[in-house]
Amino acid sequence: MHLLLGLLWAIRVAGDAPVDELARYNTVLGTQAIGGAYQFTGDPMLWETAQVNQQLGAAVIKFKIGRDYHGKPNANVPAADPRVSDLTTLVRDEPTHRAVFDLPFANYVLWAYTFGGGWWDRGYSDEAQAREYREIHDLAVHLLRTYNGTGKSFYLGHWEGDWHLRRGYDTKSDDSITPAAVAGMVAWLNTRQRAIDDAKREVPHQDVAVWGYCEVNLVKLAMAGRRTVTNDVLPQTSIDFVSYSAYDAGLDPAPCLDYLAGKLPPKDGVPGRRVFIGEYGFPAERHSPAEQDARSRTFLRAALAWGVPFCLYWELYNNELQDGRQRGFWMIDDQNQRQPIYFTHQRFYAWAREWVRQFRQQHGRLPSTPEFGAAGAAWLAGP
Repeated sequence: MHLLLGLLWAIRVAGDAPVDELARYNTVLGTQAIGGAYQFTGDPMLWETAQVNQQLGAAVIKFKIGRDYHGKPNANVPAADPRVSDLTTLVRDEPTHRAVFDLPFANYVLWAYTFGGGWWDRGYSDEAQAREYREIHDLAVHLLRTYNGTGKSFYLGHWEGDWHLRRGYDTKSDDSITPAAVAGMVAWLNTRQRAIDDAKREVPHQDVAVWGYCEVNLVKLAMAGRRTVTNDVLPQTSIDFVSYSAYDAGLDPAPCLDYLAGKLPPKDGVPGRRVFIGEYGFPAERHSPAEQDARSRTFLRAALAWGVPFCLYWELYNNELQDGRQRGFWMIDDQNQRQPIYFTHQRFYAWAREWVRQFRQQHGRLPSTPEFGAAGAAWLAGP
């Protein structure tokens, strides 16, 4: 679909209309639309990948919003749009983002990096905190007002926090994790969460939600007693949810999920399990397409049985090259070939919609997350 026609279609069909109860039921599985290394249309990358996600049948989409919003490799979105000066003007005034937010996805999981908040690892000034607060607060207010009554939920978070805290990818030593960095990250996360909580108190709203999340990625190190976001930062926060980038979990994330849940301070008003899988995946450079799918199904069964609210596969299009070769974190490869894991998701969504419909017909209500998780895990164990 051409971009202009697509944008008009999205705004006309979705706009501020509520998402159907069955269509917005959280079917847990999803994928990412972040930084793909290739694409197949002339549209902006975000719009192309959002369309593919919608055609796949997902109720959730994950992407990044921030100063570098134009993404790669497509250059059809201007690098400097005069309408865009912060996160609110990005999602409100930049045409591609506005169209994607108006699509009938029920859940938006976002890496949200402010334009003006500054960084925190060597100290977090009052001025920087005030800028961060204002930009996240204004975004939350906009989302609550604009999508009031639509059934949409927005999760505002960030990429793998342990790499932010460590200033690099070294896991041999914890020496780079300074007291200033820990204090700064705690203040950063609490500032963002306070902005969201204040916006929710200030803005009358119903059937729309905005949440804050912190993402961690070195949980096995945390379980070994090492300095990590999980052990040193998370217990000092008021965050709503924790996202786990779960590459260190193997095929069974449940022990790591249990550990994370135990480190998350209690908070009233947040429904259900508060730990989700923000990333997992098995690259084609090490696994055949069939192995990629089989390992993912095993992982998904464990995650669904545990009760995660989301389990997001990395990713729709591969984003990593090594020595000029695609590493193969993909559902659709660089030749536009859909992989077995793509079809597993497609079939899962079709099964899930029908199962939820029948459950509601039989019980007069929608299934709980544990009920859906148990049924989904059983389905994934099949052929």
